[in-house]
Amino acid sequence: MTGTFPPDTTPDPRDEIVTHLPALRAFARGLSGDMAGADDLVQETVLKAWTKFDQYNAGTNLRAWLFTILRNTYLSKRRKQSREVSDGDGIFAARMASKPDHDGRLALQELAAAMTLLPLEQREALILVGAMGFSIEEAAQTCNCAPGTIKSRANRARKALAEILYLEKGENPEATDKSVAMVMAGAPNGL
Repeated sequence: MTGTFPPDTTPDPRDEIVTHLPALRAFARGLSGDMAGADDLVQETVLKAWTKFDQYNAGTNLRAWLFTILRNTYLSKRRKQSREVSDGDGIFAARMASKPDHDGRLALQELAAAMTLLPLEQREALILVGAMGFSIEEAAQTCNCAPGTIKSRANRARKALAEILYLEKGENPEATDKSVAMVMAGAPNGL
C-alpha cells in the first residue's frame, strides 16, 4: 500500500514545559526560601531539561522529570555551598595567601650568617628581645645585667646587622619568616 502517512500529531513535550513553570517556581521557592533564588533555580532546571531532552522518555511523566531535575540541582548547590566559605571582602583569602617560603629561608640564612659576626653579648640580647620575645627586664635578668645594658646591646646589634645586610635607613627587610621579622622589629629610628 502506497500513500502518504498523516503528519505526526503528537505534541512536542518541550511545549509542555511552560505549563509546569508556576509549579516549579512554587517548589523552588519552598526549597530555597527566596524569590530570586527560586527563579534562578527554575531557570537552571529548564536549561538542564532543554539541553538533556534526549534523555527524557517520551510518554513518561514530564512534570516528575522536571521536579527531579529541580530537586537534584537544588541539592547539588547546597552541597557545593556547604564546602564553600563566603568571603565577599576577601578577608579569608588574604589570610590564606602567602609569599613563597624560599624568600624567608634565604633571608633567614643571611640573618644567621650576619648574627655570627656580632659580639656574643649583642647577639644574645638581640635573640632574647627580638626573636624570643623577652621583655627588656626579663632579658636583663637572664643576662644578669641592667635593663639599659640590654637595650643598648640590642640597639647596637640591630644597627650592626643593618650594616652587615646592607640595609638603608628606613628600609624594611623583606622577611617572610617570622623569626627574621621579629629580630629586625623595633629597630631604633627604623633601619
